[in-house]
Amino acid sequence: MPEEIYLNLAKTIIKGDTPKSAVFSQIANLTDDKVFELLPGANLIRTTYFNNKIHLCTICNGKSGKCSEDCSFCAQSKFHNTEVETYSLLSKDKMTQGALDLEGTPVNRYSIVTSGKGLPKKEIKIVSDALAQAKETHLSFCASLGIIDDEDFKVLKQSGVTRYHHNLEAARSHFDTICTTHTFDQRINTIKAAQKAGLSVCAGGIFGMGESNDQILEMALELKNLGVDAIPLNFLSPIPGTPLEKISNLTPLKCLKIIALFRYVCPDKEIIICGGREANLGMLHPLIFYAGSSGIMTGNYLTTDGRQMENDLEMLKQLQLTPRA
Repeated sequence: MPEEIYLNLAKTIIKGDTPKSAVFSQIANLTDDKVFELLPGANLIRTTYFNNKIHLCTICNGKSGKCSEDCSFCAQSKFHNTEVETYSLLSKDKMTQGALDLEGTPVNRYSIVTSGKGLPKKEIKIVSDALAQAKETHLSFCASLGIIDDEDFKVLKQSGVTRYHHNLEAARSHFDTICTTHTFDQRINTIKAAQKAGLSVCAGGIFGMGESNDQILEMALELKNLGVDAIPLNFLSPIPGTPLEKISNLTPLKCLKIIALFRYVCPDKEIIICGGREANLGMLHPLIFYAGSSGIMTGNYLTTDGRQMENDLEMLKQLQLTPRA
């Protein structure tokens, strides 16, 4: 049976063998109706590396809108006529309070995210000070501040930040159709600079932007080669006023296939399902874990409402999954 083929593939991967790229290509190009053949193997890989413990993270939108970049999916770009809320960098105390409010919850990691190509140094210092003020909480800290340099990473690390988030957004071969104001290599170099500074890296992308199945695999292999520690997968929720406002090429089954593909390609990496998970997966949303997800972003996203923590915790309880300590 096909399920047994992929289950045996999963066992091979767990032993440390890396399949040929043609095998991954076969997974990437499976028709949506075949996705359930992938799930037993993907789930086996997930439970082997992460048991039934699920990572929870949440973000604070520290600076919103008026972004100088033209990413075609983004409501925050100054090039797009959207109704997104805009504001300058939140106060240090407000960003700190976002972390303090998570005490007593099972959230693992708190991240400050800001709009713009890269946060100015004086504002990086404010973010760093805000997180330093929350050092006594149980949380780990992440920052997503755009394209920054070696000195900035040192400042963040000294404040207690242990992970930097910087998505590739799209595969190299698709990137120029999504963004023209900075290059794919600038994003790659930022990831490498964060790693050089001794930070863990969280990097993934957004799907549903017109990419091909092979380009989805291309991104997965790029992230594998970069050796990132966590991979956030987002599914596009088209926003009125952006160039992609009318695009719609995702199905719940395709979303599950993307998650499973990343689990087979990156077996021991954290795979976190983030924006658009409920909107795009619908009734199949709880299956993200059996497709290979080991984490979720809970709470609101940058410019769209997310799934509230109490609902996520109830879902995990019903699935007999446990938030990771």
